[in-house]
Amino acid sequence: MAGGGTAALEGGATTTAPLRLIREVARISTAGFSGFFKKDCADLARRVSLLAHLLEEIRDSKKIQENVEVGSSSSFSSCFSDLTVALQAAKRLVSAANNFDSSKISSDGATKKIYFQFQCVTWKLEKALTNLPYDDFDISEEVQEQVELVRAQLRRATERYGGPLSSSLLCRALSQPLDKEIDPFQPSNRLTGSLHVDSIGSIDLEVRPKLGALLERNASERFSTDEVIEKKESFRNSSTSYEINAPKDSDSRRIKNLACKNLEENKKLDSPVIPDDFLCPISLELMRDPVIVATGQTYERSYIQRWIDCGNTTCPKTQQKLRHLTLTPNYVLRSLISQWCVKHNVEQPTALMSGKIKKSDGSFRDVSGDIAAIQALVRKLASRSTEERRAAVAEIRSLSKRSTDNRILLAEAGAIPILVSLLTSEDGQIQDNAVTSILNLSIFDNNKGLIMLANAIPSIVQVLRAGSMEAKENAAATLFSLSLADENKIIIGASGAIPALVDLLQSGSSRGKKDAATALFNLCIYHGNKGRAIRAGIITALLKMLTDSSSCMVDEALTILSVLASHQEAKVAIVKASTIPVLIDLLRTGSPRNKENASAILLSLCKRDNENLACLSRLGAVIPLSELARNGTERAKRKATSLLEHLRKSQQH
Repeated sequence: MAGGGTAALEGGATTTAPLRLIREVARISTAGFSGFFKKDCADLARRVSLLAHLLEEIRDSKKIQENVEVGSSSSFSSCFSDLTVALQAAKRLVSAANNFDSSKISSDGATKKIYFQFQCVTWKLEKALTNLPYDDFDISEEVQEQVELVRAQLRRATERYGGPLSSSLLCRALSQPLDKEIDPFQPSNRLTGSLHVDSIGSIDLEVRPKLGALLERNASERFSTDEVIEKKESFRNSSTSYEINAPKDSDSRRIKNLACKNLEENKKLDSPVIPDDFLCPISLELMRDPVIVATGQTYERSYIQRWIDCGNTTCPKTQQKLRHLTLTPNYVLRSLISQWCVKHNVEQPTALMSGKIKKSDGSFRDVSGDIAAIQALVRKLASRSTEERRAAVAEIRSLSKRSTDNRILLAEAGAIPILVSLLTSEDGQIQDNAVTSILNLSIFDNNKGLIMLANAIPSIVQVLRAGSMEAKENAAATLFSLSLADENKIIIGASGAIPALVDLLQSGSSRGKKDAATALFNLCIYHGNKGRAIRAGIITALLKMLTDSSSCMVDEALTILSVLASHQEAKVAIVKASTIPVLIDLLRTGSPRNKENASAILLSLCKRDNENLACLSRLGAVIPLSELARNGTERAKRKATSLLEHLRKSQQH
C-alpha cells in the first residue's frame, strides 16, 4: 500500500480503493447474514456502508488536487492507506464470520477469536477515520455528523468486544489472513521474523486553553476544575514499520501477563445477551430513556432528538415520514429493561440502587438515612411559602456543591424538574440559587440527561438574558457543562442561547465573559453552531478582545477564532472586520501560544485565497512568519511554513 500511495492521489484516485471495498462489503450485506455472528456482521457492514458518502464527497472535492500540489501527498497517502487496510480487514472479517462453521463455536475458544477480530477491526476503523484530514476537504455538515456517529458507534463496539487493545496484538491480528488467525489467549502463538505493518501513529493534538471554570468557585461559591479540552488540529499520520521478532524471556512474561489481562477483559463475552428490543436502533446501546415516535418505533431519547434536531423528518428505522415530532415515553419498555437488569445483575441506568450508592472502588454506601431528609427538602421546593422555597433552594445549592452522592440523591428525589420551574421565579434570590443548583447537579454526567429531559434550556437562556449578573454567569457555566455531551450542542445552539452568550461576552463581568467564552467555544465545535455565532456578532466581540489593551482574554479570543475559521461564513466575517492586520501584529508581539493560534487562523483564512495572501504580503507578514517557522512551537512552525509556501506559490502565479 505504502509504495503506491503518492500515485494513488492523482486525479482523486485516493478514494478508489476504499470506495470499492465499501461497495463490496455492501454487496455481501445485501445477500444477507446468517449464523452465530449474524448481528456482528450486520452491524459492521452497516457502519462501513455509511462511509460511502464521506469518500464520495472527498473524491469530488476540488481541494484534493490542491492539497497534492502544496506537497501534502505523503500524509494524505498514509491516512487513506490506513483506511484502506481497515476496510480490507472488515471485508475479510464479515466474509469469514458469516461463513463460520457453527460446529466450531464450542471448540478451542473459536468464538473468542472471532470476537477479538471484530474488536481489532472496529478499533482500526475508528482510528483510521480519526486520522483523515477532514478540514482539507469540502465535507458537508450532514456527512460530518454521520461520520461522527459512525466513529462513536465503533468506539462503543470496541469497548463491548473487550476494552482497550494492545498495539502488538492489533498488529498481529490485522496483518494475518482470517484463515490464520492469531489467538490472543495463547502466548506461544507468536509471529517470528519481521513483519511490517502500517501503524495508526500519533494524532496531532492541540491542548485547548482552560477557558474558564466549570465548577462553582470556592471564593464565591463557584466550584473549579481543570477542564482541559483537546482540539484535533491535524489528522495527519505517518507510516511506521514495526518489527515483531522471536520473544526473549522477558517478552514471554510480558505476553503471559497480557494474556491473563485479555482473559479478564473477555469475561464480558460471557455476560447475558441484551434483547434486541432493549437496544436503541441508532446507538445499538441499552436504552435508558426509551421514547416512541409517530411510526411506533422506539429509540433512546437523546439519539432520536438529535436526529430530529438535524432536520430529519423520517423514522430512521422505517424511513417513513413522521406525522408529528412528539416523543412519547415508553414506560412499559423502561420497566421491562429495569426488570431485566435486576434479573441478570446488569448495572441499571441509575446510580442509586436499593438505598445504596456504588462507590468508585465497586463497594456500596448505605444512604437510606439521607434519602428521607433530601426528599423532605425537595418537597419544600414546591411549598406555597416563598420563605420556605427560598430556604430550601439555598440548602439544595449548598448540598449539590458538596458531593457527588448529594447530586445523585437530589436528582433521584425529583429535584431537577422543580428547580427548572424555579428558574422563572420572580424572586431574584430563588432564581440565582436555582440556576446555581442546576449547574452543580450537572457535574454528575447522568444528571445532564435529566436536566435536558426537564426542558431546562429555554429557562436557562431566559436567565442568561434577564437574570442578575451572578445568575447570568452561572447560566453560561451551566450551558457549557451541558454542552459537554455532543448531542446537547445541537439542542442548545438551536435554543437561542448563542446570541445571549455573545451579549454576555461583550458586556458581562470579567467572570461572566470567561464563562461565556467557555460556553461559546464548546458550542462552536459543532459545525452548525458556527454560523449562528457569526450572525450573533461574535467576530466584533472577539476583535475587541484582541485589540483592547485592558483585556485579559486574548488567548480565549484566538482559540474561539481558530475554531470558527474553518467556516466559510466566518472567514468572510473575520476578513471584513479587518482582523488580518491584528493577527499579523500578534505574530510579532504575542506570546508563543498567541503566535501559534494566530498563524493557524491566518492559514485557514489565506490558503487557496489569493486576495488574502496578497494582503499578508502587503502587510509584511513574511518576516514574522519566517521567524516563527524557525523558532516557534512545533504547531506554529508547521502553520508558518505552510503559509510561507502558499505565499511563494501565489507570487509565482
